[in-house]
Parts: sequence; C-alpha cells; structure tokens
Amino acid sequence: MNIVYLASTWVIPALLAITLHEAAHGYIAKRFGDDTAWRLGRVTFNPIKHIDPFGTIALPAILLLSHAPFLFGYAKPVPVRFASLRNPRRDMVWVAAAGPGMNLLMATVAALLLHAVGLLPPAADRWVLDNLVNAIELNVLLAVFNLIPLPPLDGGRVAVGLLPNALAAPLARLERYGTAIVIGVLFILPLVTAGTGAHFDVFTQIIGRPTEAVIKAILFLTGSH
Repeated sequence: MNIVYLASTWVIPALLAITLHEAAHGYIAKRFGDDTAWRLGRVTFNPIKHIDPFGTIALPAILLLSHAPFLFGYAKPVPVRFASLRNPRRDMVWVAAAGPGMNLLMATVAALLLHAVGLLPPAADRWVLDNLVNAIELNVLLAVFNLIPLPPLDGGRVAVGLLPNALAAPLARLERYGTAIVIGVLFILPLVTAGTGAHFDVFTQIIGRPTEAVIKAILFLTGSH
C-alpha cells in the first residue's frame, strides 16, 4: 500500500510536468512560424500524445521502485523545424526556453497552492500536499536539468542562439553527442568512480544543489517556506 500511495502522489505531477513541458515547445514554435507540432497534435494537454514508453513510464517506475534519491523522466520530443521559424536563431531561443519556463511556472503555481491545503478535509490534505511538494521538486528538477548548456538539451539550444558564431558553431556540432555526454558525466561516471572508492557525485553538484536553491527561492517568493 505504501508503494501504491507513493506512486499516486507522483503520477499526476510527473505527467503534468512532462506533458506541459513538451506542449509549451510546440505552442511557442507555432507562435513563431513553425506549426509542425500543432499539425501533429502535439500542442495538447493530452499526456498520451507525449508519452515515451521508456522515458515516461518505465524509467520513473524503475527509479521509484528502487528508492532512488530522485525521480526523473522524459517525453517524446516535440518536432520543431527551426528553418520554418521566422527568425530561426532568435526564435530558437524562445522555443527552447519555453519548456523549462513552463516547468518553473508550474512549480510556482504548486507552491502557491500550498496555502490552500489547510482548507481541505483531513482525508485529502496529506495526499494533496504530497502531490504539490512532488510537483515543485519534479518541475524544478526538470527545468534545471534541461537548462544544462549542451545540445540537444534546451539550455544548449538557448546557448547556441545567444552565443557569437565562433562559440555557437562548435557547440551546435556537439548535438549528436550531447545525450551520451550528459548520461556519461551525470550517471555513468559516478558509478565508475564509486567502484574505485572515489566519490564523484556530479549529479548533486550540477543538478541537485541548483535545484535546491531554486526551490528555496520559489518557496520564499510565494510565502510558502
């Protein structure tokens, strides 16, 4: 029953965080001239349209059941034809930033809703509180992770759009290797170094601490701390 309850407090926050992140990319892309995601039905609140069997279902379930210190997942990327944007380089920044921006907005809304938990009946207040707390943590985690300045992550695309050509061009060429680099540095390297007795927790340094700092800032600004 503990696992069932735990899962019930993560499913809604996870689906909303992942679904609205991807829908935001598609919505902003349409506003700037590329309706690819719109025509494919990806600018929607329907999570079925965004679900990736492994990233949205299997990976979070594995982390949850293995009592991992964090929950993580991803959806099918929203297709964006950057060449169709009215000003590809400038508009790419807005399209890329829309996903993390949506996650930070949802975290802020969840923090504001914490003020209303005390108005709920005792049978529901704890469950709603856990959902809201998980929503804050998961949305901020996704925002911070996606803002790593390495393509194909959103932060990498933002960096490519903002940096001068001399720096943007070589960074853009890393896109085909970006996912492997992130997985290797954040997840595989700590496991390898742990086997040698060294402690090289890159995830905490790059993701964990910034996530904690952003959560504290949101709770402070919303008066929920």
